[in-house]
Order: sequence, then C-alpha cells, then structure tokens
Amino acid sequence: MRRSSPRADKVEAVAELRASLEKAAGVIFTNYRGLTVSEITTLRRALRPVGGQYHVVKNTLMLRALGDNAPDELASLLKGPTAVAIALDDPVAASKALLTFLRDLRKPEVAVKGGYVDGRVFDPDGITALSKAPPKQVLQGQVVGTLQAPLTNFAGTLNGVLGEFARTLQALADQRQAQAQ
Repeated sequence: MRRSSPRADKVEAVAELRASLEKAAGVIFTNYRGLTVSEITTLRRALRPVGGQYHVVKNTLMLRALGDNAPDELASLLKGPTAVAIALDDPVAASKALLTFLRDLRKPEVAVKGGYVDGRVFDPDGITALSKAPPKQVLQGQVVGTLQAPLTNFAGTLNGVLGEFARTLQALADQRQAQAQ
C-alpha cells in the first residue's frame, strides 16, 4: 500500500508550530476541553502582554513540530485534547497569567498537563511552582545586585584606604611645614 504525502495544511501547521517553538522560552500543555471560543480568545489576550501565545494543537502535529530532540516524557503530555501556551519571553510570567486565568475560570476539567522549560519537562505541580517564582526581570536584578555588592564593597574599602592615605600625607605635609616655620 502506498502512503500519501502529507497534506499542505498540515505541513504548514507543523512549520508554524516549529517556528514558534524555536523562539519559545517555554511551553505549557493544557487540556482545553470545556473552553468556549470566547474563553480561548480571552486567554490569548491575557497571555499576549507577557509574550505568550495559546494554540489548540493536534498531538501528532505537535510531536512533529517538537522534532526528534524532544524528550520522551513529552509524549505523555500529548494525550487527549491538547492546547499549548507558548512563552516567547518569560515562562514565569506566562505560567502566572495562564494559571490565574484557569483559577478565575473555575472549570476543573480545563487544567495544566505539564510543561517544557529550558530543556526540562515539568509536571503540573512544577508549572505551579514555576508560576510562583519571581519574574525574569526581578531575578536578573537580584543577580546583578549579588554581583555588584562585592564590587561596591571593594570600591568603598579602596576609597577609604586611599582617603586615609591622602589624609596621612596631608598631616605629614602640615607637620613638616610647621617644623619648617
């Protein structure tokens, strides 16, 4: 039996998904059964300001878009009706926006299945923990502050030593000038 070539619309869908995934900082998989079209639109609007997208996907097309490098654990997340929240910038902010939306929605059948961030697969509890982490900008500020603190202390110490040296030289100059008079 001869296999037919993939349909053009499916090839295009896989290419679009792959392009989004290549730019993604993280992906969160959800069950979308029970969401209305207007609720999906509202969720997409909630994710947009934090650099997120929300797509209803076919599991087989998503697996193809993920490619051969995808961990085997991802296949377990791609069972049943699946939608993905793609975080283009900050996975923490996207997970917060998604989980806040789902909490306010109050539809237990619509839930997070897991996620894929920085090469690691997360279960639903891991995504919840991720959403409670500080945003990327805050973490970057903390790292800069941590790196900057020793340099600031060193500069202050060096400034104090140099100031003391200058005061000692001035006192010595004043003392010699007084002796010369």
